[in-house]
Amino acid sequence: MTTSTVHIFADVLARVHDICRALIAEGTLPETVDLSRVVVEPPRDASHGDMATNVAMVLAKDARAKPRDLAEKVAERLRADALVEAVEIAGPGFINLTLKPSAWTDALRAVLAAGRGYGRSGIGAKEKINVEYVSANPTGPMHVGHCRGAVFGDALASLLDFAGYDVTREYYINDAGAQVDVLARSAFLRYREALGEAIGEIPEGLYPGDYLKPVGEALAREYGDRLTKQSEAEWLPVVRDKAIAMMMDEIRLDLAALNVRHDLFFSERSLQGAGGGEVAAVIDKLRAQGDVYEGRLPPPKGAPVEDYEDREQTLFRATAFGDDVDRPLKKSDGSFTYFASDIAYHKNKFDRGFANMVDVWGADHGGYIKRVQAAIAAVTGGKGTLDVKIVQLVRLLRNGEPVKMAKRAGNFVTLRAVVDEVGCDAVRFMMLFRKNDALLDFDLAKVIEQSKDNAVFYVQYGHARGHSIFRNAREALPDFPEDEAARGALLQGASLGRLSDAAELGLMRRLALYPRIVEAAALAHEPHRIAFYLYDLASEFHALWTRGRDLPHLRFIITNDAEITLARLALVQGVVSVLASGLAVLGVQAPDEMR
Repeated sequence: MTTSTVHIFADVLARVHDICRALIAEGTLPETVDLSRVVVEPPRDASHGDMATNVAMVLAKDARAKPRDLAEKVAERLRADALVEAVEIAGPGFINLTLKPSAWTDALRAVLAAGRGYGRSGIGAKEKINVEYVSANPTGPMHVGHCRGAVFGDALASLLDFAGYDVTREYYINDAGAQVDVLARSAFLRYREALGEAIGEIPEGLYPGDYLKPVGEALAREYGDRLTKQSEAEWLPVVRDKAIAMMMDEIRLDLAALNVRHDLFFSERSLQGAGGGEVAAVIDKLRAQGDVYEGRLPPPKGAPVEDYEDREQTLFRATAFGDDVDRPLKKSDGSFTYFASDIAYHKNKFDRGFANMVDVWGADHGGYIKRVQAAIAAVTGGKGTLDVKIVQLVRLLRNGEPVKMAKRAGNFVTLRAVVDEVGCDAVRFMMLFRKNDALLDFDLAKVIEQSKDNAVFYVQYGHARGHSIFRNAREALPDFPEDEAARGALLQGASLGRLSDAAELGLMRRLALYPRIVEAAALAHEPHRIAFYLYDLASEFHALWTRGRDLPHLRFIITNDAEITLARLALVQGVVSVLASGLAVLGVQAPDEMR
């Protein structure tokens, strides 16, 4: 595995920390000062320099000094640093830094040395983290609404892995409860149909989709008409198991079409064994802690609450852990609520070593977050954490108009139909080119356009353009390597100091920013930051190529100057490596040429 990248922002932060330790040694700062609050980041306004640090702002109180006075002491030492060209103090005490050009050429050499591994981080420190995503009910094929959560969860898992976490990708199969009994009854109807019976219209309350016909046919082949001679109590578990298994096979194929994979498929029903299984055991544990009691809930204020019943019932004391109301654990018929199973499931995750959990949920589950987080706090003694990422709805369009597509079910567009029409890469990138909790318009016509307005094309074209430049370079430099590692090794020795144009320096700065983007995106659980960054990087690269067309001295290949050509090819290689790295994190291909 490629080692993690020590990036320039971390390097400068380490230098600021060293200055703080020197100030501690001389008594300007107390020994107890908390340096974790100090950051080094790009300034909001690029005219303010390359980097900014808040060191004086956050430590002035500890130093019992005015921020500007402390900033002067830090700035004095920064000005003596060989990496730093200029230091300015802004406003009440922010410190803006401009680095010497050699800092950026050194950063480019780091990209060339690491190749596609550039940006890999160790901040995760191999901490185990569980990312649960998709978890669609196994009652039919996946629809386009599931698609966004599947892509988001898969990209987040890849991002966390790239940032050094030990990631498990998990799918929770909701194979217990009323919905899978409805599935079984729907499949049984298709089984009777497969035996030659006229079933008429599908009754209200059952699943009407044609996708259950293969289940009925499989049951007919396996059992003949034997199931028709049994009572529902006898045939229902048989049909339910077959239907769930076939629906999960279908779902796995849908996910494979998106290049989405899971390490573990966890069955809800496995939590509900004899005597209530793990669900009952967890409720007993909470009761022993005093966090479960028998009581009545007051009527809800405002809109009606789905799980409210005016009766004496078993309740989880969720309000003791930050929720708005206490929550029922058993239904009126004595069976466990879905919430009770969810508590046991997350306790099971914790017992498997996952104190750090991420769940990816649909937009309609936002009101469910507080109760599950409260339950996790209760059953783990506050040691388990859950971050819930909500993915908002997808509106499917074609040239701006709402779209209807052929479908095998009553009222939804299948995920497979979308992937088959526009391709996996377009679906994955565009599902990530918007923040997960914002509504997404997905235009089937726009995502296959070959234009700057189509982000996935523009980024992939950046990678392909780089390889096109390499192919052209071999005409001027016949020995220029085709192998990426050999190319990177050769170009590390290029005279990068000749890259002096403002656009070239700007592109090097953009490349140097990538490891910090990776770390920030991983910590925030926001893979869209990678997609945004890649678009910006591709835009700067395309702009530099265009400038070279207008200004011949800025072209990447100067036939009578091998030195500048190799320096610029090094810059192109940096762009190509980072685009390939970021696209791999997102699960999108990096083509060498566009077809």
